[in-house]
Amino acid sequence: MALISVSNNALQNITAVPASIPTGALTLIKSITASASASISFVDGTDGVVLDGTYSSYIFKFINVRPATDAVTFNFNFSTDSGLNYNVTKTTTYFKAYHNEAGTDAVLTYDGNNDLAQGTGFQRIMDLGSDADQNGGGTLTLFNPNSTTYVKHFICVTSASHPSNYIQNDFIAGYANTTSPVNAIRFQMSSGNIDDGIIKLYGVK
Repeated sequence: MALISVSNNALQNITAVPASIPTGALTLIKSITASASASISFVDGTDGVVLDGTYSSYIFKFINVRPATDAVTFNFNFSTDSGLNYNVTKTTTYFKAYHNEAGTDAVLTYDGNNDLAQGTGFQRIMDLGSDADQNGGGTLTLFNPNSTTYVKHFICVTSASHPSNYIQNDFIAGYANTTSPVNAIRFQMSSGNIDDGIIKLYGVK
């Protein structure tokens, strides 16, 4: 389909979107499958990973992530030194909705125990059980990680099989309080390995 533009009162056909115009299209950069993995890291310039100014934002997708240990949390942290340290200062907010299988307990609540106020630790993004059929999924969007002017905002939404047989929907947002480029991210459980699951990294045009 051609786009139409007006130039000097004349209509012109544009057969391709100029490269300078964002389209929102996703480009798969890297897919990593866990197998009893202590952690999964995406480091710019390593193993085909791009996490720089090539794209204005990046999306991580979690698919069937399952822990080896029951009743743990799935967490992440950023790095500004290509993965030497994962300890970027973050301020975040966290709220969740959950409903148990018996239909007797349903809550939507802000959870101040799981947010950070200028914390450098790993950010919790979902609670997971290790039953054979339990797992979690979701997305993490990181905006303009290569900026040397602004802090780095992110939004995360997940859906997980809680160890107490709940469905839990977690909503996390915040910013990495640094003007240094964020060039790596690590995902890990609060205890034990990532037994199974896929994490995909996409660049957004």
